[in-house]
Amino acid sequence: QVQLVESGGGLVQAGGSLRLSCAASGRTFSSYAMGWFRQAPGKEREFVAAINWSGRMTDYADSVKGRFTISRDNAKNTVYLQMNSLKPEDTAVYYCATSNTYAYSSPTYYNNWGQGTQVTVSS
Repeated sequence: QVQLVESGGGLVQAGGSLRLSCAASGRTFSSYAMGWFRQAPGKEREFVAAINWSGRMTDYADSVKGRFTISRDNAKNTVYLQMNSLKPEDTAVYYCATSNTYAYSSPTYYNNWGQGTQVTVSS
């Protein structure tokens, strides 16, 4: 029902910042909770952040708390991930996804996925 396209990834030096965007199509975007996940080579896809339908409730993985911020603009059908103080271990493909239920951290509970955007942090 919702098609997702991530953008904003790229190459950045350690300590820098990036803002990822996830643009969605569909009239029911505001009905979904949203999540960001990432996957590095040889590792499982891991939870990064989640946000409920209104944007007033959020959750973060311990590894990104204080550095990353998830937000959404339902009028623009877009969810964002602001990433500050980036570290080399943040290097991964980042995916956004929809969920019918807020705050589940397992990828199993998400039903629509974007194609991902590569984030590479040097040094």
